[in-house]
Amino acid sequence: MCRRSGEKLFLKGARCFTPKCSVDKRPKPPGQQFRRRPKISDRGMQLREKQKARYTYGMLERQFHRIFTQASKQAGVTGDNLLILLERRLDNIVYRLGFSDSRHQARQLVRHGHITLNNRKADIPSALVKEGDTIGWRQESTKTEYCKQLAQTIEAKVVPAWLSLDKKKLVGQVVSLPTPEDIEATFDGKTIVEHYSR
Repeated sequence: MCRRSGEKLFLKGARCFTPKCSVDKRPKPPGQQFRRRPKISDRGMQLREKQKARYTYGMLERQFHRIFTQASKQAGVTGDNLLILLERRLDNIVYRLGFSDSRHQARQLVRHGHITLNNRKADIPSALVKEGDTIGWRQESTKTEYCKQLAQTIEAKVVPAWLSLDKKKLVGQVVSLPTPEDIEATFDGKTIVEHYSR
C-alpha cells in the first residue's frame, strides 16, 4: 500500500523506521514497470489521496464514506472536519497514546477488549472520543506480558499536545479536540473533498 501511494504511510509500526521497510527496499510501485510512467490525471490524484487516507487509518470504503458524510454535515471546512473525525477514532487515540506501534495493532487491542473508555470496556475501534474522555487498560489486561513490556518502553514515546498520558498508571486523557495543525497528515483533505464532490 505504501509503494502504491508513493510514500511511507507507517502502517507497520517500528518496521517503517528500519531498512526492512518496503518503500526503502523497493521504491517503485507494484506491478509491471514502464520506461515512461503515464501522467496521472486530476481524478487519479484525488483517488490516490483518498486511498492514502483510507490506508493510513485502516478503513473500508463504506466506513470512510460514512465519516466523510458526517464531516460534510458539520459547520466549517469539510476537509478539516474529516481530519478531526478520523483522529477522534478510539483506535487512533490508542495509537497516539503509544499503547501500540501501529493503528492496526491498536484496533486489535480494542477489538479484544483490552482498552477502557471512561472506565468502561470499549471494543468498538470506530467509537469517537470527546474532550475530557479517559482511555486506559482493563485491570485484567494489565497482567498480560504485552502490557508489562509496554510499561517499560512507554517512557520513550511522545504524546501529541492535545492528549495527556499518565505513564505510571497507563491512563490517557483527551485534553482538547485536535486541530488540523496538530495532525501530521500525509494526505490532503481538500483533494478528498473534491473527489467526493465530482
